[in-house]
Amino acid sequence: MVCPSISWGCILLLLCFASMGDAEYMKYKDPKQPVNTRIKDLLGRMTLAEKIGQTTQIERTVASADVMRKYFIGSILSGGGSVPAPQATPAVWVNMVNEFQKGALSTRLGIPMIYGIDAVHGNNNVYNATIFPHNVGLGATRDPDLARRIGEATALEVRATGIPYAFAPCVAVCRDPRWGRCYESYSEDHKIVQQMTDIILGLQGEIPVNQTKGVPYVAGKDKVAACAKHFVGDGGTHNGINENNTIVDERGLLGIHMPPYYDSIIKGVATVMVSYSSVNGAKMHANHDLVTGYLKSKLHFRGFVISDWLGIDRITSPPAANYTYSVQAGINAGIDMVMVPFNFTRYIDDATSLVNKSIISMSRIDDAVSRILRVKFTMGLFENPLADLSFADQLGKKEHRELAREAVRKSLVLLKNGNSPNQQFLPLPKKAKRILVAGSHASNLGYQCGGWSIEWMGGSGDITVGTTILDAIKSTVGDSTSVVYSENPDDSFMKKNDFSFAIIVVGEPPYAETVGDNSDLTILDPGPDTIRNICSRVKCAVVIVSGRPVVIEPYLPLMEALVAAWLPGTEGQGVADVLFGDYGFTGKLSRTWFKSVDQLPMNVGDPHYDPLFPFGFGLTVNSSQPGFSEARSHGDKKEITVCVALSLVLSVVLNFDLGIGIFQHGAALL
Repeated sequence: MVCPSISWGCILLLLCFASMGDAEYMKYKDPKQPVNTRIKDLLGRMTLAEKIGQTTQIERTVASADVMRKYFIGSILSGGGSVPAPQATPAVWVNMVNEFQKGALSTRLGIPMIYGIDAVHGNNNVYNATIFPHNVGLGATRDPDLARRIGEATALEVRATGIPYAFAPCVAVCRDPRWGRCYESYSEDHKIVQQMTDIILGLQGEIPVNQTKGVPYVAGKDKVAACAKHFVGDGGTHNGINENNTIVDERGLLGIHMPPYYDSIIKGVATVMVSYSSVNGAKMHANHDLVTGYLKSKLHFRGFVISDWLGIDRITSPPAANYTYSVQAGINAGIDMVMVPFNFTRYIDDATSLVNKSIISMSRIDDAVSRILRVKFTMGLFENPLADLSFADQLGKKEHRELAREAVRKSLVLLKNGNSPNQQFLPLPKKAKRILVAGSHASNLGYQCGGWSIEWMGGSGDITVGTTILDAIKSTVGDSTSVVYSENPDDSFMKKNDFSFAIIVVGEPPYAETVGDNSDLTILDPGPDTIRNICSRVKCAVVIVSGRPVVIEPYLPLMEALVAAWLPGTEGQGVADVLFGDYGFTGKLSRTWFKSVDQLPMNVGDPHYDPLFPFGFGLTVNSSQPGFSEARSHGDKKEITVCVALSLVLSVVLNFDLGIGIFQHGAALL
């Protein structure tokens, strides 16, 4: 009788193991299961604490493996300038991200966190990354394919640091250059912004032919989840004041500010970030009609909606005056993930209490978590949660820097070239006796990168690896040409020296967001004096490095040539490529260049439209005419003045169009 009893014991043991085997199969962990099946399975296993944790995004400085494990945190971000160490290498970044991720994976359900970063013109927080021109310059290229290729390179450089999520692109339609974020916008014209949303296809990958509209798509480990921002109307605030009120009728909202979101969603964008600003007095972070009613219901967006930094706090005035109400209003409006970013325990406690009191419904939480999980499943984060160093060599890669250099060339807009129609000044000769290079921005890599570069506000000097415009000029001219640099030469310096011509590079200092709001839009001192002192004594080309049009009309008659270089990023060689004729000028203004700030706001199509340079303006170099040569560099200034006067009398607008054609404009002859 012993054997039968043992047999039954064995059988029971086998049945127990079999039962355990069945319990261990979890559909959400099976990549062969449909995404919706995986979402439903995982959601059904989650506690309220695990769900609230998924909606929580915290800053890396308050994160740890223990915090991830204890609070089930769904996401971490690096704020502007937030890095694991100064000049951190890809290995340092990857190790940091993985340490956080291991904490998330050690939770009961092992849901991976998603790490995000503001990669708005390349992986711009990271030392040695390729920093591309800001969007205002890319808009001047009118080249969606270029935007797509920049997206591809940016994705690789973000993945080089172990990060799978980029808070880009900004698809704002900036209607007032006084706004401090105008350089983050491709254009005042929504059609150009729509075209440039092709950057999403570069960041995330080309969407499959049969992809359902509104469903996020991220192609693989060499791609990142993108984020269209800031929904909606951020570029239309009153007087260009950041985070202010956009006063607009339905036609203006849907016809100007909304179209880029149509395109972003069709292209499979994974996330949408809500704007700090208001629409007709209603805070967007609490705007149920637009976030849930329009974005989610009408446009069928099925990715997740994320708040901006401290975004729900700013629902009240002053911010955080009633944080519990802000949590309630934000989540009920349709925000799925809250960029807390610091005091996450308060957010978690308030959100949990509001759900327990049925002020926030469980169905709203389930919708938010389902959307977050959809993005994580879609991008393969469950299958490949940990980063490695396989993309480390992509950071600052030579091919990416060449692409950025191409983007710089294509973004340059030639606004003036010579003082008469048949006497052009550019391209400049590479062989000259002595060239003066001057201006606050000629030898300042930080200035030419602008805001959102290494630090949130940007910086001055050698903030990262790159080529200044001065160094680019030196490497372009002939061996026998002497290049003399003086940032702001005085009268005595100019009298003592004999220069063939001068290149002056001036513009705006770096800034970001509200700090950049500016009602004067003047170039940085002593820029105006630099132009006056130099251009009164030697023929000069002026290059403006700025995030928007600036006041330039008073100085226009003094200069032979004027070039808008926007914020070109690390690859200053692209500027010299075009100044010296290796490539032609092809950029066209994606923004109206005003005469005076008193005219603002002024956009193409307005009844009072009277610009210095109209939207779409951009000269080209006539290859049949010679550029400037030293032989005629010492002409009589009086003769030049007469030529200018005659040019103004005889100037005619040639080939004027509001599209992307070639324009000639009277202001270019001043």
